[in-house]
Amino acid sequence: MGASSSTEQNVSGEQSQVETVAASTGALPMLQKAFPKLANPETNAVSLENLQKCFSVAYKEQSYVGNMPDLLPVLLDHLGSSIVDQFFVPAKGGVSWIQFVKGYNKCSARMSVSMSLNMLVRVFLATAGRANLPLNLEFESNDADCKINGSFLPIHVLLLLLMCWVMSWDCRNLKYSQGKANPTLPDLNHLALSAITSCAKLENNLNVWDSNISNLEVELPAGKFVTWVTSTVPCHPDILRQYFHSKLQTLVTAGDALVSPDSFTGDIPSITVCDHNILTHGRAWAISLTQKSAVNEEISRVCFPSSGDDMDDNLVYRSSIHGRGLNRFWSRVEGYKGPLLILVAANSGDAQEGSSIDRNWVVGALTDQGFENKDMFYGSSGCLYALSPAFHVFPSTGNYVYSRLHPTGRVYEPNPKPVGIAFGGTLGNERIFIDEDFVRVTVRHHAVDKTYQNGSLLPAQGFLPTEALISEVEVWGLGGKEAMKVQNSYKKREELFTEQRRKVDLKTFANWEDSPEKMMMDMMSDPNAVRREDR
Repeated sequence: MGASSSTEQNVSGEQSQVETVAASTGALPMLQKAFPKLANPETNAVSLENLQKCFSVAYKEQSYVGNMPDLLPVLLDHLGSSIVDQFFVPAKGGVSWIQFVKGYNKCSARMSVSMSLNMLVRVFLATAGRANLPLNLEFESNDADCKINGSFLPIHVLLLLLMCWVMSWDCRNLKYSQGKANPTLPDLNHLALSAITSCAKLENNLNVWDSNISNLEVELPAGKFVTWVTSTVPCHPDILRQYFHSKLQTLVTAGDALVSPDSFTGDIPSITVCDHNILTHGRAWAISLTQKSAVNEEISRVCFPSSGDDMDDNLVYRSSIHGRGLNRFWSRVEGYKGPLLILVAANSGDAQEGSSIDRNWVVGALTDQGFENKDMFYGSSGCLYALSPAFHVFPSTGNYVYSRLHPTGRVYEPNPKPVGIAFGGTLGNERIFIDEDFVRVTVRHHAVDKTYQNGSLLPAQGFLPTEALISEVEVWGLGGKEAMKVQNSYKKREELFTEQRRKVDLKTFANWEDSPEKMMMDMMSDPNAVRREDR
């Protein structure tokens, strides 16, 4: 086994060095258990065939649900082989223990986002080569941080995103469902359009509501694509490392048998997309790629629900179910002290040649805390999202949330504050403002906002405010079970206080002389009489 020491001093020193690197990541015990399950006992080495089987996507083509580009199954068929070629250097008898640990360190050691993305693109380029898909990409050297030259086509970006989504789904499914569910390919056009609008030189304004990505011939320079990934979806390059680690971890916990694509059949029930949600699997995955905090794990439960999970467990409020309006909204979110994701689906008209064309779009906001009834902006961190038709993220730099109910009682306000929910900007000039009836949403230009990053929330957004009709509002709780537990305790306490305030002590009014009815009659008959309360 790999743990055995070598008689040669130089090999022993090399083994100690690579094991030290693996131990620094906490993966050495896992590697020591995985290696003998892959290795031939006689040669104490792992064959390339076993490694390729280990790192292959363990599902048949016909098991996928949803629209799949024709090239994607071919890419997935060659993924395992490309990963092995990229990270392992076999000797004559196979991959030794030292080369096995070296391969893991090369993929999973701590490194920058750009280096991780470099490795991911290398694997994609190798996979595309095996699938006879020509790419205009090349690396200046074999260094991990070398420059990438060339360009992507829109279809290449979409294929890369879908391949990475399958890798993420594969990790999650093997961990929580033991490989007993089929993947449902999401719609990732919003992510591909984000890369296109950010990287490509578009001569004419691209109609993002009606664009066939497969037919777009614009080029996305590799350098700009790297910049887009690091600024918009910084967690995306980590997918290869997570996939690599998950495959070996599953091998350790699953038993002696290797996970093989042939071991799965197409008659296993699949997890279907919840079309009635604004937060589709594809949009949830895109948001997860922007977050490296604990929110990432919570929203991943929405992206990749296991067979025992219900994604609606995280749903706090939906206007079509719980009713429209700020009061209905508040009754659902009050007391929730964890991160919340609020999504607004709306449509606005676009006059073109005398006709009115509806434009449907989705924007959202992620808060790091619950909502509070205040007459000023609050909060310390969060993000705005343009989710559809193209994806963009805008981090915050200061107080960014405003949520206010109508004042209780008769309170005179010389300068009444707006009633509704807002994100960014100032009172009266909010970046996003949702009215109290949840009928209209107003989106303003980023020039009015000093708390969120600059950028357009809507395609071709001008300087004038855009007002649109709201079709649906959703709020998703991302604080985990603890936040739900705290909110449930808060609601029970409020219900108890309400019940106590409603109770009437009937013994107090048992005597007619002490009843409120007699007091009212006495006041009407002789209003100048001295009352007991005046003594």
